[in-house]
Amino acid sequence: MSDTRRRVKVYTLNEDRQWDDRGTGHVSSTFVERLKGISLLVRAESDGSLLLESKISPNTAYQKQQDTLIVWSETDNYDLALSFQEKAGCDEIWEKICQVQGKDPALDITQDPIDESEEERFEEIPETSHLVELPPCELSRLEEIADLVTSVLSSPIRREKLALALMSEGYIKKLLGLFRVCEDLDNREGLHHLYEIVRGVLFLNKAALFEVMFSDDCIMDVVGCLEYDPALVQPKRHREFLTKTAKFKEVIPITDSELRQKIHQTYRVQYIQDIILPTPSLFEDNFLSTLNSFIFFNKVEIVSMLQEDEKFLTEVFAQLTDEATEDSKRRELVNFVKEFCAFSQTLQPQNRDAFFKTLANLGILPALEIVMGMDDLQVRAAATDIFSYLVEFSPSMVREFVMQEPQQTDDDVLLINVVIKQMICDSDPELGGAVQLMGLLRTLIDPENMLASTNKTEKTEFLSFFYKYCMHVLTAPLLANTAHDKISKGKLERRTRGFQTKNMQISLIIPCLGLSDLQEGSTKINPVCPDNFQTAQLLALILELLTFCVEHHTYHIKTYIMNKDLLRRVLVLMNSKHTFLALCALRFMRRIIGLKDEYYNRYIIKGNLFEPVINALLDNGTRYNLLNSAIIELFEFIKVEDIKSLIAHIVDNFYKALESIEYVQTFKGLKGRYEQEKDRQSQRLNRYRRDARSLDEDEELWFNDDDEDDDAEAVEKRMEDDFPDSYGKYMEAKKGAANGANGASNNGKAAAIPPGSPTVTPNNSSASSVKTVTLPATPVVKTALVGLVDYPDDEDEEEEDEEEEQSPRKRPRLSS
Repeated sequence: MSDTRRRVKVYTLNEDRQWDDRGTGHVSSTFVERLKGISLLVRAESDGSLLLESKISPNTAYQKQQDTLIVWSETDNYDLALSFQEKAGCDEIWEKICQVQGKDPALDITQDPIDESEEERFEEIPETSHLVELPPCELSRLEEIADLVTSVLSSPIRREKLALALMSEGYIKKLLGLFRVCEDLDNREGLHHLYEIVRGVLFLNKAALFEVMFSDDCIMDVVGCLEYDPALVQPKRHREFLTKTAKFKEVIPITDSELRQKIHQTYRVQYIQDIILPTPSLFEDNFLSTLNSFIFFNKVEIVSMLQEDEKFLTEVFAQLTDEATEDSKRRELVNFVKEFCAFSQTLQPQNRDAFFKTLANLGILPALEIVMGMDDLQVRAAATDIFSYLVEFSPSMVREFVMQEPQQTDDDVLLINVVIKQMICDSDPELGGAVQLMGLLRTLIDPENMLASTNKTEKTEFLSFFYKYCMHVLTAPLLANTAHDKISKGKLERRTRGFQTKNMQISLIIPCLGLSDLQEGSTKINPVCPDNFQTAQLLALILELLTFCVEHHTYHIKTYIMNKDLLRRVLVLMNSKHTFLALCALRFMRRIIGLKDEYYNRYIIKGNLFEPVINALLDNGTRYNLLNSAIIELFEFIKVEDIKSLIAHIVDNFYKALESIEYVQTFKGLKGRYEQEKDRQSQRLNRYRRDARSLDEDEELWFNDDDEDDDAEAVEKRMEDDFPDSYGKYMEAKKGAANGANGASNNGKAAAIPPGSPTVTPNNSSASSVKTVTLPATPVVKTALVGLVDYPDDEDEEEEDEEEEQSPRKRPRLSS
């Protein structure tokens, strides 16, 4: 069994002046040939790897703090600390360090770094003055003491000597005794001097002095001294706040007196640092580094002691989930757990892992399901913070819990659906809570943090679970806001029946969306006002999450989009007056097209889903803004990537409306790509006809006269795998104008098609059959042009003609 005396934790100080844990191991001091000197070695207790190898340099200043800490600086910007499990081990290594440096082990610091100018100054000082002599601790000498303390702060060596002098003969306690006398006599001058003295002693940055000053019998007098700042007309009332206003709430009685004392001390020291002491200047930043360390290690001890008290934590979670617990009591319990989790951030990774596993075993996640559904905003906010700690620490732990819920019971509300409901129902006008929850959901559904899991099937299982039980709850506001037909409350509930699960009824969603007042038979295009800023923000958040899904969930999101016709519903939001929401809808489509997936491309072509995008471009007119640039970029991407099926669809159906746009060459470029592909297909067709048979001229004429239709069908069958759907028109055109007339007679709507473009009948055959063009859901109707979407500003044709002369929208919108 390893010697626990030598068991240590290794810490390094980061750029934010916070201690980072580098691991736990066992320390030894031995001669290292490579470093040519006695060195401190720490080997990890888990695998024996080397955590630390540091030569004990004769010029390095080592400092002993709190009986179990040794702190030093390797370089100007690299501080190290060893935290010992036992005082005996710390003393043993400290003696070794002092032996190498030739120092007295009774000291708490071996030496301070001295710059060149410091050395030169001290060479001139007589040897007899190497000790700092403190004046007698008397009222009449307070000014002299204050001047002395203030004068030594600029000199590292004199600070150390003053600290040694203050530690001898109980000088600190004598000063605090004078404070009580001055306060009784209302001696303001003496109190002002004591403020300077105590503040200066804190800036000496010595752990041994802190142990005395922050002890139970001294700390309130220290706070009292700091109330009498000479710069203030009236003293502050910090002691009154700490003793009367700030109440120590024990949600569950703490029986350990040492733990209770440590909690009180940490709170008061944190108060001194954050509230009482002025913010250190750039030059004073290092003066309180030891105070930061003092608070840090106190928090580590508190969390460790609480975690070891199983009876205490068990009682906390039992009361938290008990239905009989009063709301005020539950609020205090949730706030305690939140602060407990915040303190846990000071733990080293291994201990933090054990900490959160302890919370999971005690039932933290079922408890969160209960408290996140409460009406109390403070409780919900605290529960959200706790949930964020859990998700950031271990998304896999949360995923594992939520996947087990449907198996346990059908009555409990799913945790993720509770989180989604909180996001949807956030009452904050700026949706601060919704933004935080959206980030947590994004972390949970991110496949990147599922890859390192030991459970190799976690990704597949969780995503299947999420799309089965949760996705319809997430998209409920989006689908409710993009409904087009006559709707009643009863019909809405029937339509959104897919939004409910065994665990969450639609009644949870409707009030959040503002649909509870919807009257029977009302005829609203959008049940929720799309111009409502808060609703628009919520829809933007949902679209951001769905866009993330498109990028990272290939199969599941594709199936969901196809089944729910989701892209069509999203593109309705291109009509929103909120440009940021229209851009979110456009970004969603851009991510889909960016995948260059032919399944998606066929879905877009079949649904004629470029129509709302092009309408938005035309409706934007000549305004050069972000929406204009984003739409142009979408078509530029299609051109550069040469996505043939989409190019053919755009040119065939929309080029007439876009050809007037000349300030970019994007649409002319699309037309050029389209023509090039037609030429290539034509050349390929001619080459096939030349090489198919060697026929003389008469035979060729005979075949052409008698079997023209058979030849055409044979050619089509031969080329069916080479031609994209869009270019099937080329062959269909050869069948004569009769087919075109049949296509034109179909009922429905279509976007404007340029003159001369061949029109064909829809093709519902399988992929193995002869390919023809899949028409949009709106075939050509050669009638008066009518807007695709009814806008408030649409008037009859005469008014449109008058407005064209004045409106910046110089290009006509697409018509149907």
